[in-house]
Amino acid sequence: MNTPVKVGIVGLGRWAKVLTRAAAKSDKIKIVAGYSRSQEKRDAFERELGVPSVPDMKTLLANPELKGVVLTVPNEQHLPLAEEVAKAKKHVYTEKPIAQTLEDGLKIAALEKTHGVTVTVGHSARLMAGIRIIKEKIDAGELGRVAFMEANFSNERALELTPSTWRWYKDRAPGGPLSQLAIHQFDVLHLLGGEIAEVSSMASKLSPVGAEVDDQSMTLMRFKDGKVGYVGSCWTSPGIFAVRVFGSKGLMHYEIDFGTWDTPHLLHKASTLYIQRGKDGWAKREELKLPESDMFRAELEMFAASCQSGKANELTAHNGNVAVAVVNAALKSIERKGQAVAIDEVMQDARAKTGTKRAA
Repeated sequence: MNTPVKVGIVGLGRWAKVLTRAAAKSDKIKIVAGYSRSQEKRDAFERELGVPSVPDMKTLLANPELKGVVLTVPNEQHLPLAEEVAKAKKHVYTEKPIAQTLEDGLKIAALEKTHGVTVTVGHSARLMAGIRIIKEKIDAGELGRVAFMEANFSNERALELTPSTWRWYKDRAPGGPLSQLAIHQFDVLHLLGGEIAEVSSMASKLSPVGAEVDDQSMTLMRFKDGKVGYVGSCWTSPGIFAVRVFGSKGLMHYEIDFGTWDTPHLLHKASTLYIQRGKDGWAKREELKLPESDMFRAELEMFAASCQSGKANELTAHNGNVAVAVVNAALKSIERKGQAVAIDEVMQDARAKTGTKRAA
């Protein structure tokens, strides 16, 4: 029997608990040390999850047993902490988005070559069973030529915002649901549709609470092979996560019960996946059975494999940076009253600012 890869975790809030519970179900990865600047959080985490805490980052990184470190800290802390972890020759897992800015994200990607480590970015939505099945059907040619895709990720967050929450502020949650929710779907459509050429976007502020951020977002996408699509995200509605893919031979629809997002092993019980083939229409839609899966355990096991092999997995820094680049392009488009903005333009601007080169 293989010994699980031992890793540490930094930032011991709600999301650290979700990931630690997911890791506890795996025989491939084991979270053995936790760190937060808050003694109170360290004590609570240790008490609740049984993971020993350490008093500082130096102690965590000095542990020779740790092959990698999971970062569940605020976005602006991703780069400085990833640098510390990489300098200690430990592999990096960072929650999505890869960083607060695309420039920081490109610097995180550069850590792989500089320090000989891998970077895994927690874009877990692409690992949901329904998304994987859609990808398999596309690759097998069952949908024919895919020409159009649509996705939505919405919830009621903007109805609950107050000035004491970071999502209230435009500089910390740019675009509101665009940077917080739609980014998941940008990564999913990148997986399903290939390279994205350009986007155009519009946004609106309709929540009655008065936050700085926009709370409605719609982004049109053109892919490099000509297919088109859009991602919608509303921050003033009940929660939904849905993806549709349209091809010349068939279409597929996947929708989850958003209430089970934090407990993905239950997703299959209340989710829908169907395929509609040919010209026979709605009456002959075929419901596909969804297997039990756990996107959080899956991403952590991918991280564990990278810690062992020293090779990147599909949750790459590049893919993480593409998702942020699409967000940035959409924000530019909103500023330009809906004008299309090329993803390459956004990437090149960020590379010029950081002096980083395109990955081979």
